[in-house]
Amino acid sequence: MIVVEHCAVSTVDGAGTEYADGHVVMEGDRIVAVGPGRYEGRADGAVRVDGTGCLATPGLVNTHHHLYQWATRGYAQQEILFGWLTELYPVWARIDAGIVHAAATAGLAQLALSGCTTSTDHQYVFPRDGGDILAAEIDAAASVGLRFHPCRGSMDLSVKDGGLPPDSVVEDTDAALAATKEAIDRFHDPSPGAMVRIAVAPCSPFSVTPRLMREAADLARAEGVRLHTHLAETVEEEKYCREIHRCTPVEYAESLGWLGPDVWLAHAVHLDSGAIGKLGATGTGVAHCPSSNGRLGAGIAPVRDLLDARVPVGLGVDGAASQEAGQLGAELRQALYLARLRGGPAALTARESLALGTIGGARCLGRDDELGSLEPGKLADLALWRLDGLGHAGIDDPVAALVFGPPAPLRLLLVGGRAVVQDGALSTMDEPAVAASLAKAARTLREGR
Repeated sequence: MIVVEHCAVSTVDGAGTEYADGHVVMEGDRIVAVGPGRYEGRADGAVRVDGTGCLATPGLVNTHHHLYQWATRGYAQQEILFGWLTELYPVWARIDAGIVHAAATAGLAQLALSGCTTSTDHQYVFPRDGGDILAAEIDAAASVGLRFHPCRGSMDLSVKDGGLPPDSVVEDTDAALAATKEAIDRFHDPSPGAMVRIAVAPCSPFSVTPRLMREAADLARAEGVRLHTHLAETVEEEKYCREIHRCTPVEYAESLGWLGPDVWLAHAVHLDSGAIGKLGATGTGVAHCPSSNGRLGAGIAPVRDLLDARVPVGLGVDGAASQEAGQLGAELRQALYLARLRGGPAALTARESLALGTIGGARCLGRDDELGSLEPGKLADLALWRLDGLGHAGIDDPVAALVFGPPAPLRLLLVGGRAVVQDGALSTMDEPAVAASLAKAARTLREGR
């Protein structure tokens, strides 16, 4: 049993329950009590954590990433998405399981240090001689200690057939489907409290054939797993879909069976009111990636309109080649700022931003029954943020301090009751060794070896 007490608590439950001075009690991998004041129940042999000066929240949920890109940060610094991809595809064609393991370890470690307890990953590049890439990142997640939802991605539409990627990074359609089925059989754990779950994730409208999109959706639904893809990220994608498919990206997704409560889409920046209505009516989720959209100049997603349409919206850091910081905690503030740039200062509140990063992400992943809020019976995934330092001093509202203030250090990060971060440092990994391994992988790719 772990008892965290004497801290502010933001449960992010349906009622928005908060305590200025409260406690959270965890036993095994589950939360057993949340309430005001000191915990007075049975606690024989419990580890008591003094949270004075801290805020307890649910662990953050990252709904979109490309972990392999941690080895290719800093490229194509002034490019829009299509130019950025064109420059990076040949580099990514040289990744292998070793590079992916180093990159995934670094990316997941950085996520943990920024308050993330559950992360997805969208791995869609599988060089023919690259080794067991998906297993490499799953092993990295286990080493860091995060709950992991890798998405087995795929591309089968190369530039010679009207797509954007070169032949060197696409797969045969049948081979991609077979490998996706194998990934589900090998790694997906549907049981309560699972640490690993697989999703099916063809990459994008300009890198995947309609056949792969349709059959991937059929496969996912036959296997009972979720669906993920990029959609409506840029004006160039909108133009591509109108020219090639004679419809908008959301209309294209709908025609292929890619809207529904088992689907979440990365970005969804360029949407008209009809598209937003379709997402809301079908329960299709959105992974909002504010910093990546800013880095690539893609635009500002209509988050307020999506929320008002009852679309599940979570936060994503996106691939580190388009968001070099990789800190999910910082995306709380970025999401708030971008929403207000688009819709004014009332467009998003601090508490709504925290909800995007927690329960909103859990809804996108279909795990809001277990994750995303601090409630008895849910998994013991908790972030305890220090707000007693210079950066947050004097802000009386702890949620506002967390969201408006600078990135807050972690007093404690628990995943299933296990400490992954303590007093701002990783408990599970040697951070300098992780950084050195990542630097070596990045150098290998940059030098073309």
